[in-house]
Amino acid sequence: MNLSSHLKNTAKVNADKTAYYFMDQKVSYAEFDGAVTRFASGLKQLGVKKGDHIALLLGNSPHFVISLYGAMRLGATVIPINPIYTPDEIGYILNNGDVKVIIALDLLLPLAEKMEALLPKVESYIICESNPLNKVDVSTNEKMKSFSDVIASGNLAFDEPELFEDDVAVILYTSGTTGRPKGAMLTHKNLYSNAKDIGEYLKMNHLDKVMTVLPMFHVFSLTVVVNAPLISGSTIIIVPKFSPKEIFRLAKKYEVTVFAGVPTMYNFLYQYPDGDPNDFSTFRLCISGGSSLPVALLKNFEKKFNVLISEGYGLSEASPVTCFNPLDRPRKPGSIGTSILNVENKIVNELGEELPEGQVGELVVRGPNVMKGYYKMPEETAAALRDGWLYTGDLARVDGEGYFYIVDRKKDMVIVGGFNVYPREVEEVLYEHPEVVEAAVIGAPDPEQGEVVKCFVVPKNESLTEAELMEYCREHLAKYKLPKTIEFLEELPKNTTGKILRKALKEQVLQKQN
Repeated sequence: MNLSSHLKNTAKVNADKTAYYFMDQKVSYAEFDGAVTRFASGLKQLGVKKGDHIALLLGNSPHFVISLYGAMRLGATVIPINPIYTPDEIGYILNNGDVKVIIALDLLLPLAEKMEALLPKVESYIICESNPLNKVDVSTNEKMKSFSDVIASGNLAFDEPELFEDDVAVILYTSGTTGRPKGAMLTHKNLYSNAKDIGEYLKMNHLDKVMTVLPMFHVFSLTVVVNAPLISGSTIIIVPKFSPKEIFRLAKKYEVTVFAGVPTMYNFLYQYPDGDPNDFSTFRLCISGGSSLPVALLKNFEKKFNVLISEGYGLSEASPVTCFNPLDRPRKPGSIGTSILNVENKIVNELGEELPEGQVGELVVRGPNVMKGYYKMPEETAAALRDGWLYTGDLARVDGEGYFYIVDRKKDMVIVGGFNVYPREVEEVLYEHPEVVEAAVIGAPDPEQGEVVKCFVVPKNESLTEAELMEYCREHLAKYKLPKTIEFLEELPKNTTGKILRKALKEQVLQKQN
């Protein structure tokens, strides 16, 4: 079984059930599945074959899910790309990923035309209409087709190729925090097993209405609020971009039951002055991932909106989910929960030996969700996959009941005079202060101690001073963990999923020092 064949089965059993809403229009499972088949057939007529690589430069839209499932039905490999990456970033992934077809929004048409000469491997461009009323004119370039024409050229009598569970379905390029991005190869088995297991773990069913506002090109969204709900027969509400006002409106209109977001989204929703708790009254579950959710924010949000936030953990190389706070046992604030179905997590030392409960080490993962490897990177693959385990690069600990706690990224740990300081524990203290909206902590070079703790804070108002915050930290932190400096900013740098970019803050500090 794979995602494409499962969709076909759902469409047969629940043909009239709504698969998704987009811009207040609904589409049934039968209509969705038909569009997927026609698109796969249309791709085949363009010369796309099983194993060819197709890039998606799309935001949250029906174009994305139809392209994703259509390409998988044909046996092609999908490479989702953040459409707001720079031309250099996009160009690297397209060339490194040996992309044959690009599917992009019409707003990117000028960029596609400029890059065409630099992409000799690309044979076709499929342009999606941002406005259904405005048909795209691609008649001047034989390589370019409109999305609607590709679907129209396909037919439902499409002869599908045989798919194997070890075939690569998606290549997800990591954010490239160290060097160039790496393409994690995820097989049909990886994606299907993780969507199925997390769907069952979170008890998703045909009655659920799931808010899909996380960017679909990101693996958190792809599995948790796209594939898992569709496997479960749920309805997804596709939201093009995050807006607190729109989230409250849609939650109330569609009586949403499941919401997933990153910590920054929860912070914006919590701070939104017109947010009505009654709009979230149908939520049975809120999901947080992408980065650690500050405990203070979790408690404040839950109290204000009377909902439960369940925090989990994942990474692209694991399709992505490995842990989640269980729904049938007490949730532990600050924890990423326990191992999900069919997945093992453990904490190891530098030699790969398992550590006892409470000790901090590297989190490693094993299961059917773990990637096949990095595309065209055998050395990096060998470093990440050892003896059947995926080494995540995250420092964590586990308690006696099997609940895991992320301490920090291995590379983000700050060493002050020989003592280990984990940025997250300092950030947790800062978030407890009533006048702090957001906070990020990094290690800054220091000639005497090697590194010192530097904090960046977004205050609620300008009256908050560095001295006041320093005094607060002295009351809650050991001396070696105290910030050397605290810098106030209007906002923190974030990526498109809302994750705070410590790397950008570190670069800013280094530039000032040089």
